[in-house]
Order: sequence, then C-alpha cells, then structure tokens
Amino acid sequence: MKYSPHKYQEYVTDYILTHPIAAILLDMGLGKSVIALTAIFDLTLDSFMIRKVLVIAPLRVARDTWPTEIEKWDHLNGLRYTVAVGSEEQRKSALRQQAQVYIINRENVEWLISRSGIPFDYDMVVIDELSSFKSHQAKRFKSLLKIRPLVKRVVGLTGTPSSNGLMDLWAEYRLLDMGQRLGRFIGKYREDYFSPDKRNQQIIFSYKPKPGAEETIYQMISDITISMKGSDYLKLPELVMNEISVRLSEKEMDTVDTMKRDLVAMIKGEEITAANAAALSGKLLQMANGAVYDDEGAAIHIHDRKLEALEDLIEAANGKPVLIAYWFRHDLARIKERFAVETLDGSDSIKRWNNGEIPIAVIHPASAGHGLNLQAGGSTLIWFGLTWSLELYQQTNARLWRQGQRETVVIHHLIAKDTIDEKVMKALKDKDNTQSALIDAVKATFKGGSMR
Repeated sequence: MKYSPHKYQEYVTDYILTHPIAAILLDMGLGKSVIALTAIFDLTLDSFMIRKVLVIAPLRVARDTWPTEIEKWDHLNGLRYTVAVGSEEQRKSALRQQAQVYIINRENVEWLISRSGIPFDYDMVVIDELSSFKSHQAKRFKSLLKIRPLVKRVVGLTGTPSSNGLMDLWAEYRLLDMGQRLGRFIGKYREDYFSPDKRNQQIIFSYKPKPGAEETIYQMISDITISMKGSDYLKLPELVMNEISVRLSEKEMDTVDTMKRDLVAMIKGEEITAANAAALSGKLLQMANGAVYDDEGAAIHIHDRKLEALEDLIEAANGKPVLIAYWFRHDLARIKERFAVETLDGSDSIKRWNNGEIPIAVIHPASAGHGLNLQAGGSTLIWFGLTWSLELYQQTNARLWRQGQRETVVIHHLIAKDTIDEKVMKALKDKDNTQSALIDAVKATFKGGSMR
C-alpha cells in the first residue's frame, strides 16, 4: 500500500530523526507505528546511522501489529524484521537472524538482557507503550536501565504517559534521558515536586504535585517531548458517552453496604471477606456487577441488574454489532450464559469481527488495550464493569473511536447507583484531567498548512 503521510506524520518522523532521545505522545489512532518505522527505515537503510533496532511492545502488538505495519507499506520494502516471541528456543532463533528490526514483547525484556546469553548490541531502542515502564521497581525497567548507556537512540511511544498522575513520568523519562531532566532518583523527584496526599499516620498512600510543580515538570521535558491529540489532526467520528444507572434492590444494597463497612458479608450462606482496602475495592466492584468470589474462589451470584440493562442495550442496537468490555471472569461467564457472544481473543476472531461476522463480541480491556483495530466491525461499546486503569479504559475505547471509523461511536457505561462504580467513573474523569494537562503542555506546534 502506498504511504501518503499526513503533515503531522511527516513532522513527527522528522522529529525522531533530529532527536536522538524522543518521547512521542500521540493519541490512539494517529499511526505511531508507521511514523516510527518510517524513521527507522531512514536511519538504517538511507543514512546508515543505525545498524540494529530493538522494538519493545505488548505481546499482541509485537506479534501482530508491527509485522503487519512493516509488510503493509510500500515505502518500507526492504526493511527486514524478526519477531522474538514464543518459546525460549523460538526467541533465540529469531534474535540470531540478520535483520534491521528485532521485535520483542515487554515481558521478555528482562530475559533478553539478563538471561538469554545473547549480547545486547542494539544501537536504537523503540519502546511502544512507554507507559508500561512507569514502575521503577519492575524487572523490565531495571534491566533496560542497565543497558541504556549502550544505546545511541531511544524513542518512547505512548498515548497515555501519565495515566495515574505525574509520578509515572519519572521512570519513563529516566529510561529516555538517564535522569538528565527529572533526576536520577525517584526519591529526589518525589521530594522536589510532590507533597504527601492520602496517608494513615506514617504510611503515605499517595502524593499530589506541589504548587507550580506541573508546569515545571512539563517545561523540563519539553525539549525531547512531542504531543498531539487525534482530535486536532484527524476528522474523527462523533463520540457519544453514555452512563446508564442500574439500581440494586434494598436487600442487595444492604449486602454491599455491609461489605463496605465490615469487610465481611454473608451471601447465600457463604462468608465473603476482604483482607485490605485493595481487596475490598475488588469485592465491591464485583458485587456492583452482580457476583462475587468467595474465599475459595467460587462465584456467588447476587443480582442480574447489569445483565438486564445489557439485554436492553443489545435489543436497542437492533442487530448492529455490539462490543462488550468485561473485567471479572464471572462477568464473562454470566454474559455468555445469557447471550450468544464470542470472545475476541485471537487473530481469527478479530478478523471475523472486522468482517461483520460477529454480532455480539466480548473483550477484556487488558487484551484490547493496545494496538488492535476493531473499528471496522462496529461502533457500539458497552462497559459491563469498569476498571480503575485510565490507560486500559482509554485504549479500549480507542479500538472503535479511531481513524477509519465511519459511524458515530457510542460508549455505554453500566453504573450501579450508589456503589463504587460511581467513584471509579469519577476517578477516571479526574485522572484524565491530569493527563490532558500534560498532553496540552507539550502539544506540538508546527507550520505546514492545514492537516489532511
């Protein structure tokens, strides 16, 4: 296929070529992969500035999306690649091949660097979904940091750089610039720019930016960061966000309230307990959805309020394809028991969805999070159960609301009234405000006329 880049795509490609360290914060659907690959082609096969590129991506994106993009575009013809996923033997075989681009899933970064026995001799690294390296305690972060001085060029790609607040940025930029801008140590970064927020005596649960800290942080990273929102450059379809309240009965609410108050509740003769606040949050989310796991891992049914609302939405769709996002396994089991649905869990099912062959599909946000194009199969998404993760939430929504979608996208959220659902929905909106501030602060401006 002939590549006719948008003006913004040309601009970002040039930015990568002229910046050895680049943080590319592009909204979902703006074509991060082809932009990066165009720069890689130039660096490896035109200017010969780079010999070997390591691309690190989520598993499905590494296995499917990057190879598809390389083979799709005519201008990338001649760019050799190899994909190091699968068994250890398969990964080693792939890494020993002669190529310009070596693609590996992020779960195997620590293996590659510390345990594979294969010398690390890549002079450029591209991190697809830089936000998955936001934890400075993760093995993948520590391993990549160890070899970072060996790398001449590094590019970080993401649409969600700070899904849980500005604290996420330290680890991401520590990998990019080795601590030049936000410091070499997380403790110093935290001390300089944040104050304790939620705490219990000496235990601090969260931090909030000090006055003026956000602007200072944005300014410090602006020279290696470029950010663009899809709505600024693409004619995206209309997006309708809809919240549908479902009401639990008085008895069902009593059970939820008892669990919230006492961290224990009796449901159908089974004792349900929560050991701590995090476990309680999970139990309350399950109960809002209609079932909860007992201490032995069995699902205990509580209500069908969301299933009833889901049935109404499917009926109202009048035959149009519907995609349902679920979170817990018992959600999926109860949805499958009530409706004829198919799980999008592989290349074949995704292809048939996009061909319009699946009327009702279900997907888990952790599987739908990155790199999947589902816009050809439908335009209606229903959140049966919510997630605290803004990153997974936004990325899942962007599977349908993206370039190439021809219809108005409708995203429904089933919200159990007066339950934790309402708090999660509010938290997602509040986190979005923080991230939007970052995106806006480093948003790219350039000349070149109107966007195509």
